[in-house]
Amino acid sequence: MEQPLPNNRNFEKEKKPTIIEAISLYKEYDTGKIKVQALKGIDLHIQQGEVVAIMGPSGCGKTTLLNCLSGLDGITSGTVRIAGQDIRGLSDKELTSFRAREMGFVFQTYNLLPVLTGLENVELPLLVSGVRPKDARQRAWASIEQVGLTNWARHRPAEMSGGQRQRFAIARALATVPSIVWADEPTGALDSKTSQEIIDLMLRLNREHGLTFVWVTHAIDVARQAQRLITMSDGNIEEDLSTEDLQLQSSTQGFTA
Repeated sequence: MEQPLPNNRNFEKEKKPTIIEAISLYKEYDTGKIKVQALKGIDLHIQQGEVVAIMGPSGCGKTTLLNCLSGLDGITSGTVRIAGQDIRGLSDKELTSFRAREMGFVFQTYNLLPVLTGLENVELPLLVSGVRPKDARQRAWASIEQVGLTNWARHRPAEMSGGQRQRFAIARALATVPSIVWADEPTGALDSKTSQEIIDLMLRLNREHGLTFVWVTHAIDVARQAQRLITMSDGNIEEDLSTEDLQLQSSTQGFTA
């Protein structure tokens, strides 16, 4: 059976190239009456295999940043490179194909089709991208095994808990063998226990396979489990710290107090 992800337990010992790069990134929305600067000259580099959380108040630009970096939304000016590819220079068809090869997506609302089983939801993007049905089925099963839900593969979303639906959403993201998984509020609709299970799953996949994860989240307890926390405000990056920096900052503040 074809495995959806390369096993790369020595990943942390290897040199980590930049996989996500934004240079002077601007995004402007024109409402017809006013122009809104959603992103104001963002510069950002993320290494392969990093787990990065992006936080900030509603309207700060964090989801816009994720959408622009992933190519779901166009940019007004600047450069976005993913795995060395300048995505702004790609046609719509080329960008769609590139996303299918390099990226997986996990959303707060799961985006599972209710008429399909968990297995069918996972294999659907593979079939759409031209993978042979037999291979798509094998890869879907392998992805579902990664998230520990083979017993639920024949069930439809309405029969599942929120946590199970999100696990199937993660399996769907993994099935295309991506380099990057973008997760927009992946725990936003889940209780605290289930949220932690989903975070633990993504962190395990990062450790075992060197997957790059970028999370957008409002939850500080989720964000602090990433390797790096980026805080945004008003379309700008306000702070960019490793979790080690955050822990040191917290302990220093506690000692001072």
